[in-house]
Formats: sequence, structure tokens, C-alpha cells
Amino acid sequence: MSIDLSLDRIKRLLGVLAYTRPTIHIAGTNGKGSVCALVSSILTAAEPALAIGRFNSPHLISVLDSISIKNRPISEEAYFSAKETVERTDKENTIGASNFELLTCTALVAFEHAAVDVVILEVGMGGRLDATNAVSDDCILVSALTAVDLDHQAFLGNTVGAIAREKSAISRPGRPFVIGPQVHSEVTDVARSVVAAVGGEVIPLPIVTRANWDDALDGPPPPRDPAFEGASPRLVQVSMACFTEPVRALLPLHGAHQLANLRVAAGIISAVLTHSSCEKFGLGLRDRITPTAVARGIANTRWPGRLSYHTLTLPAQAPAEPSGAQKLLVLADGAHNPASATALAEYLTELLGESPQGTPNRPLVLTFVLALSHSPPKTPAQTLAPLFALRERLPRGRQVRIGAALLRFTPPAGMPWVRPEPPSVIRAAISTLVPSPGSTIDLWPDSDANEAEAAGKSETALERALRWAAGRHAAGREDALVVLAGSLYLVADFYRLLASLGQAQEIWGAN
Repeated sequence: MSIDLSLDRIKRLLGVLAYTRPTIHIAGTNGKGSVCALVSSILTAAEPALAIGRFNSPHLISVLDSISIKNRPISEEAYFSAKETVERTDKENTIGASNFELLTCTALVAFEHAAVDVVILEVGMGGRLDATNAVSDDCILVSALTAVDLDHQAFLGNTVGAIAREKSAISRPGRPFVIGPQVHSEVTDVARSVVAAVGGEVIPLPIVTRANWDDALDGPPPPRDPAFEGASPRLVQVSMACFTEPVRALLPLHGAHQLANLRVAAGIISAVLTHSSCEKFGLGLRDRITPTAVARGIANTRWPGRLSYHTLTLPAQAPAEPSGAQKLLVLADGAHNPASATALAEYLTELLGESPQGTPNRPLVLTFVLALSHSPPKTPAQTLAPLFALRERLPRGRQVRIGAALLRFTPPAGMPWVRPEPPSVIRAAISTLVPSPGSTIDLWPDSDANEAEAAGKSETALERALRWAAGRHAAGREDALVVLAGSLYLVADFYRLLASLGQAQEIWGAN
């Protein structure tokens, strides 16, 4: 299905609707949501606190969580009030805006109604022609580009250079622009040329490193996570041009790639504190955002569905489960392309190589729960390859039994071009990556003939898959970890399942 990429309609719509909020605009292939969450949390930790609006896409559980005000999903009342205003304006002026354009304007109007101090705006796809890029230059505080890789080639181009050109086109004249660490060096070169062409200014990146705990500097160390050692935050040190001393903080977002995302977030904060163009907004940020506030904001960051840990309790189904309820530790991650799957695999390699329970010879049962979007030219095998090479990267002697449950996700409303791959396609991809997968890893369903097990309502099939995962390990004798990945839409199904089981607090309050 085609997507009509143009800014004509939304510029007409915003020409009628008033939008004046100071805005931080963030594009990229991977990491932009994490950067949005970090920046939002840091600004909220200002003294006194700033009221922050944030727009992310796609949503997780419902459209309400794509729009947040003061770090909480927008209320139904505020959402429908803004939505009615936008749709009425669109109809009265016969504009015919697309669904995403209407949603973007709904978020902007909601932020205007709430009179937030700063808006964090995540690009939906690309940048140059994305609906979020219709916000006027006068509103932009700073723009940023996170890691760029191949994705959405049908719309953005077939090379990372072409995609980088589209994404960095959110840069604005006279405004600071932050370029995050890149795997592909040409991305930085292209972005710099685009920024220079419009008269923007590239801001140097802060340095972020892991740090060792120092009682004299950091006080008593926090307790470790009792469920899984790898779920505990890591101490980092952030050197920013706006402060004379490094900021030391606990980073609750997991994976080495989050150090790169934190560099982008810290660069954005440094830019709004030091760049002369940001002074005109009159927010008094230099006095309100202190090193202590930055450290507190980093530590308070929550970003569900991106290497986030959740403890799931599955009620007993007597008499089949006489032992009672089953508890699972689930690592949920929206890795949906080769680059993000590589980041997940690298995190798992480090995590499992550490032998989290302190018992190197204790067996681990690792179960992937997977669903993928049909998104050519990207193939399922390309996305899954890093995950199924994991066993070869672990230390010798680390006993790991791997299994995979293959599912469909619930297609998101209003996005008919998004559809899941059938489990049979995922199974065929795994067979190209793993010799004799039936003998070296466990699969559910174990054949195309049994695919009906994964059919039906997505949440029901997901619960069956998780019960299968729970049955794979011997409690007390083996460690167990479930990794749910492949699509944010699968993560959304998991969070809806948590809510249906009365465990919704595990979504927004856990990382």
C-alpha cells in the first residue's frame, strides 16, 4: 500500500491551528524513542520542573500512550478534545489530511491546550516529508539524528546515505543539530552537509562512559535487582560542555547502544543550555537544569518495550498445572530490523556471558517469542540472524537451551500497510540460520501442520506461547529468561496481556 508523503496538507492544517510550543525534534532509524524518553525525563527533573509534552509513534497499547503530558499518557478527555478540534478544522477547510497527519496535529493541539513548556517530537518515518517536520522553524529549539540504518527503503531510499539525507532534513536555519554515533561513517558526512546547506550548526557530542561505583562520589550503592542481575541500572559518567564536572548517574536503559542514545540526549540538553538561539524562548533553562537534575532525570527514565524487564505471573490452569501459578521473567524489546536485532544480541551476549546468578555452570533456558512485520526488501532471516547466532558468541561451558515461539501480532488500527509474517515464514527463515532447527532448538508451533496453535486472537496465542515457554525449564535447577522481540506490535500484545491479567503496573513502572 502506498503512503502519500507530502507536507502540503498538514502545513495548511497547522496554518489554521495555533502551535507555538518550544520543540525538540528527533529523527533516526533506531534509538530516537529512547532519546525522547531520556530528554523528557531530564527536562522534567529541572528545578522547578518543566511541563513536558512528548509525541512518539507507533503507540504501544493504545493511541493515548503515543501522546504524553508530564510523562504520563494523555487522558481520554484531553485527547478527544484535541482530536475533535483537529478533525473539525480539517473538514471545514476541506484539507483531507491523512490519519498520521491528523494524529500529529492532535498531539500538537493537545500540547498547546496544556501549555507545556517544551515538546519532544519524534519523527514517524524519514524526516524531510514526515508530518512532524511541518512545525515552523520559530518553534524549534534543537534537532537531532540518532543511529541511521537500512529500513523503510521503499519510501526513503536504498542506501544509508539516501536515508540519512531524508532524516537529517529536519535541520533548521540557525538552530543546533546533534548527530549521534553512527555505524556507517557516510551518515555523519551526509548529515553534516545537509545541516550546513540550511545554515544549521552541528553540536559536538558529549562523552558517555560506564563508571565504577565510588562510595565517596556516589554514596552507598543501590540494591541489585533480585530477579535478574542484568536488570539492574548501570552507573555512567557523562561529560557535557555545559557543566564543569562530569555527571554521574544510574542509567536504567539496558544495552551498550543506550550509551550512544544517552550521548544524543546529553547533546540535546547541552545545546539548549548553551546555544544562543535557545535563549529567546525565555525558559531560564540554565538555572533550572543542574548536574543534579540531569542525574536524577537519567535515573528516572522509563521506556517500555526497549530492553525492559517485566515479571509475568500466569494463573494456574488446574488440573493441568497442579503446581500453581507460573512466574516468568520477560525481556521485552521492539527489535524489528537487523541493526536493532544486533543491538539486542550484543546485550544478550554480555548479559548471559556474565552468568547473572553467579553460577557459571547453572543451565539457562532461553526462549524467544517472536513476531515480524512483512516489510520487504528487509527479510525475516536478516532480522533474525543476530539472535540465532547467539549460541556461538557465548563463553564455552555456558549451558544454554534455546527455544522459539512463533506468532502473529495484532495489526495496528489505521495502518493497513502493516501486517505480520505468518509463523511458517518465520520458521522457514530460522531453518536457513540454524542447521536442523528441530534438533538444536525447540520450536512452537513445531511444524506448519500445527500452526493452528498460534492462530486466533493474538493475546490468546501469546499466552499459550508463554505457557509453553514456562514449561521448558525446571524451576530451581535452571535459570530462565523469555525474550519477546521482532516487533513493537508484539510488545503491545504482551502489554495488553499484562493488563488483562491485572498486572498493568508492570508496564509503565518497570524497566
